[in-house]
Amino acid sequence: MDTQIQLQSATSGGDTVSRRRAVIWITLLVIVLILGVYHETIGSIVAIWDRSDTYAHGYLILPFSLYMIWKKRAILATVEYHPNYIPLLVLIGLGLGWLLASLANVVVVEQYTLVAMIPVIVWAMLGYQAFSTILFPLAYLLFAVPFGEAFIPQLIDFTADFTVNALQITGVPVYREGNFFSIPSGNWSVVEACSGVRYLIASVTLGTLYAYLTYYSISRRLIFIAFSIVVPIVANGVRAYLIVMTGHLSDMTLAVGVDHLVYGWIFFGLVMLLLFWVGSFWREDHPDEAVPVTGFSSTDLKLPSAPVKSTLGMAGLVIVVATIWPFYMNHLNSGSDLFPIPEISISDPSGKWSMDPVPLTDWMPGYTGSPRQFIGHFHRENQHVGLYITYYRNQNQNNKLISSSNVLVTDRSSGWRNVDGSRRDISVGSTPFTVHQNQLHASVERLLIWRWFWLAGHETADPYVAKMIQALNLVQGNGDDGAEIIITAGYAHDPEEAAAVLREFITDMKPVITGKLQTVHGMQTD
Repeated sequence: MDTQIQLQSATSGGDTVSRRRAVIWITLLVIVLILGVYHETIGSIVAIWDRSDTYAHGYLILPFSLYMIWKKRAILATVEYHPNYIPLLVLIGLGLGWLLASLANVVVVEQYTLVAMIPVIVWAMLGYQAFSTILFPLAYLLFAVPFGEAFIPQLIDFTADFTVNALQITGVPVYREGNFFSIPSGNWSVVEACSGVRYLIASVTLGTLYAYLTYYSISRRLIFIAFSIVVPIVANGVRAYLIVMTGHLSDMTLAVGVDHLVYGWIFFGLVMLLLFWVGSFWREDHPDEAVPVTGFSSTDLKLPSAPVKSTLGMAGLVIVVATIWPFYMNHLNSGSDLFPIPEISISDPSGKWSMDPVPLTDWMPGYTGSPRQFIGHFHRENQHVGLYITYYRNQNQNNKLISSSNVLVTDRSSGWRNVDGSRRDISVGSTPFTVHQNQLHASVERLLIWRWFWLAGHETADPYVAKMIQALNLVQGNGDDGAEIIITAGYAHDPEEAAAVLREFITDMKPVITGKLQTVHGMQTD
């Protein structure tokens, strides 16, 4: 009799193991299938890994995540696997987010929403207990998304501030214009390669992994992650200061070329080693590491597990909910006709502002793709204004209005420098209006620039708001037409001299400009 009970127990345990393995394989197949449907988004992630050394670590994220899940195998063997319907609502939200981001050509949001689907799929297929057990390894997959370039301007400003202040404290005289500064021995500038974004991304990625593997308490993990953010930012400021001082003290013979980037990585490596070494003094052992994995056998696993049939049913629901968005995206794109953009011509019907055949300046903004452009120069008595309108339609990744590739200064050899940028609130008549203001300097010229976006009747100076408006316009069937409007005036010393001219011009000409753009938008016919 005892032998029969033992055989039944062993058979039951074996069936449980088989069911649990089947549920895991079904979950993995569902994830692979959904990622295959979103292959273009996956391809955009891998393409960035390939072309940018900053994000080459992306290839290591999945192996790291799998390793951390493997370390949790003992705990996973003790939890129940049951489908959960609540995550389907989260999947709907992520799918809608992907759709809007895709319509607005916000690649990084597309990538984040897709990668975030993976943990939610695990939650839906295996249930909350399994999901919560491996939540961190699943969330760590988000580091595979190439992100961080949005912080480059702020990092450049901090590095320039830190370097200039440190030079002044150590008695080196400095003359600064934006992120360009001069010292007695030579000229320096803080550019993208000097921003420290590579160090920051590498530090946060490694620091988060180190915190998870080294500490158990949430407080210690968060503190170490915070240090992995702050330390590389400050260290990059120190690195920039030391490089400038090395060049200064060596009469610009050392650390003035590519070698200063090499010094930077050596310095960063030493800083990270020091950070990890200090962090090791507060190491904590994880309680789950003490669980003997070899103590489990098929007869021990008597946990109830969902039938394979119910798991397959959930798999079907997950696939439908997660993959409907790319197909809907294709439907929206198939309904859009590729009408060309007509010529844009702007003139003042009141006669206050006359077209000037002589350009105000040789400065030109740079745009990618194939937009329609209008460039005009106007004068009124002794006031001169340049007007630049760049109009996009049928936008895609290589032809879009809001892109980091669209810049005010395309090349340092042009002689122009963007020394300041900020938002500015003005009034057009009695209506409040916000523009983005920039100051450009050349050897003897100064320009004040006001710019904003027009999107099928909506106007904003915020690129993120503009992206959202563009996505909503597409969903509502209003097309993806959009333009950037730039007005500029010169000044001798005080930018407010040019601001007064621009204020008069925008008050007189903004209704004309927006009216013309609205007319162009409406001319989407053969």
